[in-house]
Amino acid sequence: MSDAVNMITAEGLEELKGELAALEGDGRREIAERIKTAREWGDLKENSEYHDAKNEQAHLETKIARLRERISAAVIVEEAVNAHGGVVSFGSSVQVRDQDGREQTWKIVSSHDAAPGEGRLSVESPVASALLGRAAGQKTSVVLPKGTRELTIVSVD
Repeated sequence: MSDAVNMITAEGLEELKGELAALEGDGRREIAERIKTAREWGDLKENSEYHDAKNEQAHLETKIARLRERISAAVIVEEAVNAHGGVVSFGSSVQVRDQDGREQTWKIVSSHDAAPGEGRLSVESPVASALLGRAAGQKTSVVLPKGTRELTIVSVD
């Protein structure tokens, strides 16, 4: 993984730590049990269950290492609900209207927590970047693959 900073909320960091604990505990125990059982079946050279379990173990350890890196690089960012005078910032919920009159509401979150379909937009996304630092009533435009989109900020919470 790179040396990039992983901006995350305290809640998001706790979720990562919980996931890591589960993988290091139950995940490792389950794989160890599968390896032990497969070893009991005999010749390891032709034992596909053993090789599958060892491959899963390697994937699990890689996932654990990546989670540890994300946690160590995490920078907790406080959610700024109106902390900056109604200006869009990390943790804000922002309602926008596009040039066609369609309204949408997004919460600005870390890339780890992003799920645009669920209304959570990564702070690193082009749309969030265009909105950051702006207040209700202001307009901005963002260039997207489908063309330029004009956005008016309706409200910031």
